[in-house]
Amino acid sequence: MGRILLAFRVFFKVLFNGEVASRVDRALVGLAAPEPAPVQPAPAPKAEERPRPEPKRPNQSEAVTLLATLQREARLVDFLKEDLSGYTDDQVGAAVRAIHQDAAKVLDRLFSLRAVVSDEEGAAVEVPAGFDAARYRLTGKVAGEAPFRGTLRHHGWEASRCELPQFTGSDSAAKTIAPAEVELG
Repeated sequence: MGRILLAFRVFFKVLFNGEVASRVDRALVGLAAPEPAPVQPAPAPKAEERPRPEPKRPNQSEAVTLLATLQREARLVDFLKEDLSGYTDDQVGAAVRAIHQDAAKVLDRLFSLRAVVSDEEGAAVEVPAGFDAARYRLTGKVAGEAPFRGTLRHHGWEASRCELPQFTGSDSAAKTIAPAEVELG
C-alpha cells in the first residue's frame, strides 16, 4: 500500500514540477542525480517591509488559569467562598473530602508534584554544602557551614512539569474564574 501512495505522489510531482521530472527521468535510466544547486539565502527584508506581527491572543494570567481549572474540576472557589457557619463539622468534612480528591487530581495532572526530599518526615537528613536556599529552608539553631545535619520537618514539593490549559477566551473574559450559569425555562 505504501508503494501505491508513493507512486501517486511521484506522478503528481512529475506532472507539475519539471525539476522533479528531470530527476526521476535520470534515476530511471540509472544516471546519478546531479548535485543540488546551492541554496541561496533569502534576501533580507527591505527597511520599509516589516514582518507581520502575529495576531494578539487574549491574555489570561497563569494564576487565573490555574484558579479557573481548580474551580471547574474541584469547585474549590465555591467551597472557599461559601459561608460554612451554618454547617456541621461532619457536613464540612464530607464536602472537603470530594474537593480534596478532585483538587489533588488537578495538581497531579498539571504539575506532577513530587517531594524535594524523598525521606520520611522526622528522618535525619544532611543538607549538602552549596545547597540551594530555594530547595532547603533551615530552621532552628543555624550556625556554622554546610553540610548541615538535622531532622526533616517537611519534605517540600516540586513540580516535574507545568502544563496549564491554554486560554482561548476573549479579552473581556481573561479574568473570569467561572462563568455565570443561567438556566432558561
